[in-house]
Amino acid sequence: MIHPIFSVLVHKPELVIDHVSGYAALLREETSSVGLQVAKRAIAWAVVGVGLLVFLVLLGLAVMLGAMLDRFSWALVLVPAIPLVLAVIAWTVARQRLPEKAFTELKAQLDADAQALRAIGARS
Repeated sequence: MIHPIFSVLVHKPELVIDHVSGYAALLREETSSVGLQVAKRAIAWAVVGVGLLVFLVLLGLAVMLGAMLDRFSWALVLVPAIPLVLAVIAWTVARQRLPEKAFTELKAQLDADAQALRAIGARS
């Protein structure tokens, strides 16, 4: 026996298309409210990566220059520390949690659809 969802797909595909477009609209609405925070976190993670990479390069240069010099220079410590501090600040921004209510409507809709499909499957 064929599952009822397949008969709807074959006989009335416009209903499925309307349902999927409803999901797309709901996703667009929810991402617009959370999108700024997600973009901020993504930029912060990029700053963490670049900051750590620059720190490692400058640290290597400072070690090489320090080995060549006969005296201690604070510049060899401070210059690599600047991108490290920036990376740590960006890391604290990037680790902030998304709001608890992010995508709750979408989750609720997916749960409702899953329950409906289980109920239809149980009747068949």
